[in-house]
Amino acid sequence: MKTILLLLSFTIFASETCDKKKKQDKTTDEVVVAAPPEEQPGIPKCIQTKIDSLKKVPRFNPPAEVNEYNYNGKRAFLFSSDCCDNYNVLLDENCNYICAPSGGFTGKGDMKCNDFAEKAKLVKLVWKDERK
Repeated sequence: MKTILLLLSFTIFASETCDKKKKQDKTTDEVVVAAPPEEQPGIPKCIQTKIDSLKKVPRFNPPAEVNEYNYNGKRAFLFSSDCCDNYNVLLDENCNYICAPSGGFTGKGDMKCNDFAEKAKLVKLVWKDERK
């Protein structure tokens, strides 16, 4: 049940739009859209939206984190779960569900990407919840 709620919340939060601050370029009178300071360059907007939604809920224990991987030649983002028996969800750069490589009751995820540990290459830690 928690897994379904977690996946549902990711879907709901993915549909939210981010407000961006606008500033006027005085030399050309163009409106320039500035990314919020917490938004990292190169992170897909839908992934950033999901991270922003995690910042609005109570801190996970252990803290939530998002890691970028190269999996099967494509960018993928692994979101840690809020508890031991929930799946750690892997999404593509368009926030489409790929699989759950770990977590759940057995710790082996949803068994849809059993090769993740061997094939996936960690690119970087994208975000970790540092709240106390």
